[in-house]
Amino acid sequence: MKTIQYIDLGCCEYGETWQKQELLMQEIISMKINNQNLPVGDRSKTPGYLIFVEHPPVYTLGKSGEMHNLLINSAQLAEKKVGFYKTNRGGDITFHGPGQLVVYPILDLENFGIGLRQYIYSIEATIIHALSQFGLTVSRDEKATGVWFDAGLPAARKICAIGVKSSRHVTMHGFALNVNTDLDYFRYIHPCGLVDKGVTSMEKELGESQDLEQVKKVVLSSFLSVFDASLPL
Repeated sequence: MKTIQYIDLGCCEYGETWQKQELLMQEIISMKINNQNLPVGDRSKTPGYLIFVEHPPVYTLGKSGEMHNLLINSAQLAEKKVGFYKTNRGGDITFHGPGQLVVYPILDLENFGIGLRQYIYSIEATIIHALSQFGLTVSRDEKATGVWFDAGLPAARKICAIGVKSSRHVTMHGFALNVNTDLDYFRYIHPCGLVDKGVTSMEKELGESQDLEQVKKVVLSSFLSVFDASLPL
């Protein structure tokens, strides 16, 4: 069974968290490069990290995203006290903010024997399983990454967005689950570049605010189960 180190940053600014991810990713990549010089029997598995965090309000744009999907200008961003970052992850634009659980797995996919497509599929499976523990029925949309209510229907609405980067099979960035998120912030973007689909949260679907710490525990447990991993003893 693989071992993943769990890190809960609480509330942390997006740029600072991004820097932490980059450092951990480079640590793993450097170890992989060094391992190539060792006999196969002497190569050790690289470490893995799972970062849980909430961010102050911020919009982030993926490397292939379009600026026109941000519907307000820099002055309005400043007025609303919302940050903005162009990132090196996949996907288009999304929002991060209080009441949202953001998870950044820094993993060497070779340790898990999977490729990037299966990795994203496993993230979706993690959220589908986790939300079922709260009585919520969600699914994938074969045409759009993430986790959805009423996928493929006019009432489709996303509850979890996914955007990742991979280098030498090592991942960073990750997924964002709307728990008690203020959905009003999504009015100022085309979320994930989509103009015909909605966004929702656990709070909205269940009709009451959720215990974020409990949600963390359930998501962590589901992630470890899906990825056949454990925390260090």
